[in-house]
Amino acid sequence: MDRREFLAGMGLGGLGGLLARYWPRDGLWNACPDTRLPDALRRHPRVQAAWQGLDPARCLDCHVHLIGVGDGGSGIWINPDMTRLVHPWQYTQFRFYLNAACADHDQDRDGRYLERLLWLLDDFPPGYRLLLLAFDYHYDEQGRRRPELSAFHTPNALAARIAAAHPDRLGWIASVHPYREDALEALEAAAAAGARAVKWLPSAMGMDPASPLCDTFYAALVRLKLPLLVHCGTEYAVHGGRAQPLGNPLRLRCPLAQGVTVIVAHCASLGRGIDLDVGPDGPERSNFALFAQLMDEPQYEGLLFGDLSAVTQVNRDDRVLDTLLARTDWHPRLVNGSDYPLPGILPLFSPGYLADRGLITDEEDRLLRQIRDYNPLLFDFLLKRMLRRAGQGFAAGVFMPRVMDRAPMSG
Repeated sequence: MDRREFLAGMGLGGLGGLLARYWPRDGLWNACPDTRLPDALRRHPRVQAAWQGLDPARCLDCHVHLIGVGDGGSGIWINPDMTRLVHPWQYTQFRFYLNAACADHDQDRDGRYLERLLWLLDDFPPGYRLLLLAFDYHYDEQGRRRPELSAFHTPNALAARIAAAHPDRLGWIASVHPYREDALEALEAAAAAGARAVKWLPSAMGMDPASPLCDTFYAALVRLKLPLLVHCGTEYAVHGGRAQPLGNPLRLRCPLAQGVTVIVAHCASLGRGIDLDVGPDGPERSNFALFAQLMDEPQYEGLLFGDLSAVTQVNRDDRVLDTLLARTDWHPRLVNGSDYPLPGILPLFSPGYLADRGLITDEEDRLLRQIRDYNPLLFDFLLKRMLRRAGQGFAAGVFMPRVMDRAPMSG
């Protein structure tokens, strides 16, 4: 008898399905063991099979956060609300993030975050790389920095410096707000320092992708051949400007029309938005449906992509994974990303629920949960490699994307 059958037998009915999906059966907190992944797991046939058809030197994880508290002179800044119990939701979220990265220590949490990340990478074959995300402040339309509306700030210089120190394992993605007075100068500097793309989170940072204020920035992105990685869909993980409508995927028609290569983070897989193609008072649809609408328009072939970070989280609609796996015509335009450190937040992921749905086997469920105890980053990669719907998994090219091949990565 599986969990779902047991809960149904207890007379919980539909609640049984919810508990089967959301109950954190592996606990709440990452144990952060200081022992390596056991050889028996490393050499497991299913783990070895995940690398078949892949060249690790071409593999990228395009969505890895670089966070901390600024205690090591890194330049990282966090909103004080995230460390105060008077803001319990933000405080609790931030504690989960630090625990997920095994950086919830009293001292040198910035250093511990990077140390742990590199430790986890040792379980990947040589050549496998991560792209670290810088993160800009919130700015208003007058170009003023608004720390009180910002969640955190990770400087471009820090991400560039860390990537340069580990060129065989790390690259980086810049974050430049288009409303800044020095936006073009900062963008040029990031490109010169080897940034692979630019990251925006509109609802937290405050930029409107459809605003004419972005036009000169878009022209510079095209000239520099830098993709724009944009969070679309509802945002719960990062507090900031609280402007959820700015995450509507249809607002990306503006940069796409100007020739910008756009990567939609998380494939806009959370929440609902207005169908702006109908009008400002159009009907609400899922943000994922709006993303799909754009993906199916021929003029965006070669310009519009989606990143897979977070799409396996329990808070995503089942139809998201079903569609992404089934739409093999989209696979050349999908990009792997982990959203690290979030795979280390145990309640966010339920491989058991995916096994209940038949997307992985029971054996894979057990194996993945054992691996997650030691390495959440590897867990995320293996989970996406093991997923199957009607025998169809993600194509190998999803894990070896070319969209960020602006220049060869050193190392």
